Amino acid sequence: MTRTTTTDGRREEIAPRSGRAPGAWPLVGHAIELQRRPLAFMESLIGHGDLVEIRLGPRPAFVICHPDLAHQVLTDFRTFDRTGPVYDRSRAAMGSGLATTTYQDHRRQRLIMQPAFRHEHLRGYVEVMRQEIGATMDRWQEGDQVDLVEEAFTLTNTISLRALFSSGISAQDAEELREAFDVFLRGIYARAALPLVGRIPSPANRRYVRALGRWRTIVARLIDGYRREDAEGGEGGEGGKRDDLMARLVEARDDEQQAMSDEELSDQVAVLLLAGGETTSAAVVWTLHLLQNHPHVLAALRAETDTVLGGDIAGWEHLRRLDLTARAVREAMRLYPPAWILPRTCVRDVVLAGRTLPAGSTVVFSPFVLHRRPDLFPDPHAFDPDRWLPAEAGAAPHRTSFLPFGAGATKCIGEDFGEAEATLIVATLTARWDLSALAGTKVSPVARAVLVPKSLPVRLTPRRDPGRGGAAANAGSPR
Repeated sequence: MTRTTTTDGRREEIAPRSGRAPGAWPLVGHAIELQRRPLAFMESLIGHGDLVEIRLGPRPAFVICHPDLAHQVLTDFRTFDRTGPVYDRSRAAMGSGLATTTYQDHRRQRLIMQPAFRHEHLRGYVEVMRQEIGATMDRWQEGDQVDLVEEAFTLTNTISLRALFSSGISAQDAEELREAFDVFLRGIYARAALPLVGRIPSPANRRYVRALGRWRTIVARLIDGYRREDAEGGEGGEGGKRDDLMARLVEARDDEQQAMSDEELSDQVAVLLLAGGETTSAAVVWTLHLLQNHPHVLAALRAETDTVLGGDIAGWEHLRRLDLTARAVREAMRLYPPAWILPRTCVRDVVLAGRTLPAGSTVVFSPFVLHRRPDLFPDPHAFDPDRWLPAEAGAAPHRTSFLPFGAGATKCIGEDFGEAEATLIVATLTARWDLSALAGTKVSPVARAVLVPKSLPVRLTPRRDPGRGGAAANAGSPR
């Protein structure tokens, strides 16, 4: 139920209400608005109801603007499934992995993959993160001008590939996979909003097709080589087996003791790179950008990192003590949730906000919309990590309304991995470097499959602060 405060301080409950967005164009509906100014349009829907009808071409779609409705949609996978043209196009590109598969196959995949993401394995993944963060810090030099979007994307995808394949992937293959994935992410949103875009024989579409072909070829070769090496007792941990994420996925079985096929493994690679690479890099970039524009928060965060890290690269032993850093990352994901829009299809008639939606209806879940409701997050456009303090400290974080990782059975399986990765990167980078935005830089989100700025160019300056973590001499690999 929607809770509002009356003028005398009492609380009252009001049932979620449905509404309709104005301004639909003949034939195309709101598709032009979604292409031209998607975020502003989506946020405007808050004023039209808790379940708002929009038009995608001639067909209606229903946008969830209330957390109770969002939980209903996300937790009832039998009613709200991943079917329809958007997911058909996603599966054609990425395969039928955990983030794109339908209800029929999701439970089996989740059961197989869940053990690989147990908390007991996180420490090993964090060590990979620490090594790659250190390598990036070694590469950066005073006065360098870098694009933080590209740097973060490269770093998080390298971490994801190493967590997946240990050291069994070449630098060339890793770079080609990153490039192919970037092309895919730039193209899939346009195809979802305007399906006819994919049929135009444009240079962008030709790049898209080539990138996907290259992606599939490389991943298939990696898995084939991995299978052969594993069967021959190749390099790795005890018993000649690798101790990495792919090893755990290869060995995992469902409740009928069936393993994943090579095709299924290939599909999961795409999902894991999306979750562990692009979405995490977006969280890192937005956090760094917001910190640069809120110097008082940056100063407090650096006081924390100077004390906790003491000049080290952030690692497992520091993670629990980086409280403000973790809250800053969480607040950045509230303002700019990476997976900002996700569709579902009603597979049977259902009532939402008092309205009956017939089977076949499209329902759109957008954490970007939910996170900017002023009744749930006071002063919703403000960057305020303190809103995530424990309730006893005076904050009211509305955790049930914070859904960047989704909810229910389809909640992101790599949530702990991604939050740890973003926290470690932000902590180490801000402890060691001052980032100066280049003159004339305008940072704005680009709405594609993942919400991220087009670019964020900065100049690097090692911190000269006398604090323990501020000396330039501390840059380098972890001790």
